[in-house]
Amino acid sequence: MRETDTSRRLAAEFIGSAFLLVTVIGSGIMAEKLAGGNIALALLGNTIATGAILVVLILIFRPVSGAHFNPAVTLSFRIRGEIGTSEAMLYTLAQITGGLAGMLAAHFMFETPLLQVSTHMRAGGAQFGSEIIATFGLLATVLGCGQHAREAVPYAVGLYITAAYWFTASTSFANPAVTIARSFTDTFSGIRPEDAPYFIAAQLIGAVLAVLVFGWLFSAEKTD
Repeated sequence: MRETDTSRRLAAEFIGSAFLLVTVIGSGIMAEKLAGGNIALALLGNTIATGAILVVLILIFRPVSGAHFNPAVTLSFRIRGEIGTSEAMLYTLAQITGGLAGMLAAHFMFETPLLQVSTHMRAGGAQFGSEIIATFGLLATVLGCGQHAREAVPYAVGLYITAAYWFTASTSFANPAVTIARSFTDTFSGIRPEDAPYFIAAQLIGAVLAVLVFGWLFSAEKTD
C-alpha cells in the first residue's frame, strides 16, 4: 500500500473519531442543558445523536479506511488478518488522538474548560459485564453484516448503538478510544479515569470473543 493511501486512511480514522466524540460529548452537554434535570430525556437526546452520526460517518469514510473509529474493531480485523499489525497500531493511534481532538472541540463549542478530568463513577461488575456484552454485540453487527449485508453496515451499527445505549447498564461505550476521550470530560457523558481501564479491558474481551464466535459460526458456510 502506498504511503499516500495510508495517510488518507489515517486521516479518515482521525476525522471520523473526532466527529464521533464531538457528537457524543457535545450532544450530552446540550441534552443535559435542555432536559431540565430529566436524565432519561437527556440520555435519549445523547442516544439519538450518537446513533445518527455513526450512520453518517460510516457512509462517508468507509470507502477510505473501512470506518473503524474504534480500536476494538481494528483489533478484530487484525485478528482476522484483514489488516497488518503496523497499520492496526496506526489506526488505533489515529482513533485515540482523533477522539481527544473531538473532546476538546466539544468543550470549546460549549464554552466549558478545555482540560477536564471526569468525576462520573462507572464501576462494578455489572458495568464491566455490560461492556463485554455491548462490544460483543457491536462486533457481531460489524462482522455479520459485513459478511452478508455489506450495504447495511452503516445503518445496522447506528441502530445497534442506539439500542445498546438503553439495554446495557454502562450505556454501551463499546470503544476504547471513546472511553479514553470521555475520561477527560466532566460532563454528562464522562467516565472517571480510574474506571476507564476496566471498561477498555471489557471491550477488548468482548471484541476477541466476537471474533472467535463468529469466525466459528461463519466458517460453516465455507464447508457446506
